[in-house]
Amino acid sequence: MIRALWTAATGMSAKQTCLDVVANNLANLSTVGFKKSRAEFQDLMYQIQKRAGFETSTGIQNPIGIEIGMGSKLAAVQKFFTQGDYVQTGNPFDWSIEGDGFFQVDDNGRTLYTRAGNFKKSKDGLLVTADGLKLIPNVTIPEETVTFTIDAGGMWTAMDDKGTKIASGQLEIAKFVNPAGLTSLGRNLFEESEGSGPAATGKPAQDGYGSISQHFLEMSNVNSVDEMIYMIEALRAYEMNSKAIQTADQMLQTVGNLKR
Repeated sequence: MIRALWTAATGMSAKQTCLDVVANNLANLSTVGFKKSRAEFQDLMYQIQKRAGFETSTGIQNPIGIEIGMGSKLAAVQKFFTQGDYVQTGNPFDWSIEGDGFFQVDDNGRTLYTRAGNFKKSKDGLLVTADGLKLIPNVTIPEETVTFTIDAGGMWTAMDDKGTKIASGQLEIAKFVNPAGLTSLGRNLFEESEGSGPAATGKPAQDGYGSISQHFLEMSNVNSVDEMIYMIEALRAYEMNSKAIQTADQMLQTVGNLKR
């Protein structure tokens, strides 16, 4: 009965973590470029009272054993990089990546990665994130620019009021062997890790890299209906584990009342 108390407690802790992940997904339902996460669990060690295949005193071999589990634990929080929905904005500095790849930004000499393509123009004419991180390679837009375009292959062009090209450049994006291994930093940013492997950079729409769509933003890939189902499932499992604790407590109380 004491074992049941601790086993059910691990289940409550696991479902609390599950709810934390679901809450974060729902909180970022409208966050540009957000990628949803899922909590994954493993069962804990087992107390083996009789091994399968054990022979009794009569020489009969038991086909199954007696193994009592000790609960569950958090194994991983998996991030899913499936494509989010696209929203047309009409803003020339709103870009989305159709397919694999990340935009690269400079954080004081450290290269970070993002799927959020809602860039702004700084006072120096550079395209930056909302936090002021510069796009890599730098995209510098002259002050006299009237029309700015970028094609699917990442070639950008700035033109003046006469339609004359006054600046141009080539955008490069990055991709990873295991994007789920990237470290989430918040602010729509990811950092390379040992799990993700090194970044490979290349031109959009070539060699497996995604293409660029101007005037579009990739929104969160969170499905609100799925998250509500996960939330209900976590709640009911949490309630059942709490009932298991209450039941074990009542059984202990019964034992304690055998002698008064």
